[in-house]
Amino acid sequence: QVQVVESGGGLVQAGGSLRLSCTASGSIFSINAMNWYRQTPGKQRDLVAHISSGGTTDYADSVKGRFTISRDNAKNTVLLQMNSLKPEDTAVYYCNADGVLGLRYGYRDFGSWGQGTQVTVSS
Repeated sequence: QVQVVESGGGLVQAGGSLRLSCTASGSIFSINAMNWYRQTPGKQRDLVAHISSGGTTDYADSVKGRFTISRDNAKNTVLLQMNSLKPEDTAVYYCNADGVLGLRYGYRDFGSWGQGTQVTVSS
């Protein structure tokens, strides 16, 4: 019904930057929120950044001032610009989109996750 695909992860030195990209596709009528989460082994998946359909943003305290989330509604795409990266930012980053499916699926709500992209920050 909805596919979410992330890209842009990789290995970077502390202090460096990476930009993650995520696109949602499929039978989508509208997307409400798009979010980035991250998870390290043995820990829960935590919200990193959120952006509403109207562009309202929110960030985890640990990334405020360093990460910027943005979206292109026409392309169902969300970006996460990550600057001043720290080793503790190392994690698998997941994109999440929630919204409304199209006519074929009766305008039902959906929530979909991407497969994740690894971000590794070396010290």
